[in-house]
Amino acid sequence: MKKKIVIVLIIGVVLFALFGKSMFGSKESMIYETAQIERRDISSYVTAIGTVSAVTTVDVGTQVSGTIKEIYVDYNSTVKKGQMIALIDPTTFEAQVEQAKANLMHAKAALQKAKATLEDAQRNLNRQKLLWDRDLIARSELDAAQTNYDLALAGVSEAEANVYQAQAALKKAETDLGYTRIYSPVDGIVVSRDVDAGQTVAASFQTPTLFTIAQDLTKMQIETNVDEADIGEVKEGLSVTFTVDAYPEAVFSGTIKQVRIASSVVENVVTYPVIIDVANPDLMLKPGMTANVTIITDKKEGVLAVPSAALRYRPSDYSGDTLRGKVIWVLEDGKPLPKEVKLGITDGAYVEILQGDLNEGQLVVIGEEANSAKKSKANRRTPF
Repeated sequence: MKKKIVIVLIIGVVLFALFGKSMFGSKESMIYETAQIERRDISSYVTAIGTVSAVTTVDVGTQVSGTIKEIYVDYNSTVKKGQMIALIDPTTFEAQVEQAKANLMHAKAALQKAKATLEDAQRNLNRQKLLWDRDLIARSELDAAQTNYDLALAGVSEAEANVYQAQAALKKAETDLGYTRIYSPVDGIVVSRDVDAGQTVAASFQTPTLFTIAQDLTKMQIETNVDEADIGEVKEGLSVTFTVDAYPEAVFSGTIKQVRIASSVVENVVTYPVIIDVANPDLMLKPGMTANVTIITDKKEGVLAVPSAALRYRPSDYSGDTLRGKVIWVLEDGKPLPKEVKLGITDGAYVEILQGDLNEGQLVVIGEEANSAKKSKANRRTPF
């Protein structure tokens, strides 16, 4: 019986030795995820969010106060320059014109009367001078005639001034009457109407806006803001692509028209306004739409490139010298070796390689995963 126990123990020791060697004696290996160095086209870009608007938008107001009597256009109405689009009740202004005309007539009549008085004073002065020359009157009588003549002459000047004043008042009344007719200043489309018939508008302190007219919706613009970190790459004339939420599958294009100097601060970030010209022949774009803008700052064709993930990779077991600069790990003989590189532009997914001991077709490491026998054996059960 003891002999059998000894044999069983010996067999157990041998099996344990063999199993322990397989569990603890194997060396861990790595599986590397790689990508090929290849030549491809790369475009670097800056993204921003902007608002679509008409190139020229005109606010149409009124220079006189009154009640809106008629409105001849509505939202989306196409209007021509000089077309009447609204009418303010002209009754009061017509009465003012008639009153101004009457005042002018009165002033003209007063002028005629003053001229007649002047002629009479002139004749009397001439008679007094003849009598004075013959020593038939006293000097005081001649002086009185001269004074009357001077007063009559001044009366004519005053009457003429009153006529000019009445003419100016009439012109103002007629101008105000003309202001009761609201005309479109440009060819375009009504995008906003802020009044209704019967509404009273007051132009005492500032001109109230009645309509907003977009001059030409076939030519639009986008006003966007670019962060100060990216504004150095944004230049006038660069190409732009953008999308709008209304047409998520459509990609529109445009050109940067202006990079403005005036900055603004939003949430402690300095941004600069960028104006983008956009053609809108199909009128798909509408004022106020939000545009997701991509500004193409540079574009290169057929350059040597690697995935951006290759720049983020570092071997987990690397214990060599400290690496400085930009390094990419190339897989050679199953092991990753570091290669210093100089980078160019990037589109986010790929980076251009300007300098470095790299060739097209080489494999660069972008990730790794442990592959040990220890892990696979750990799931096995021992015979005990």
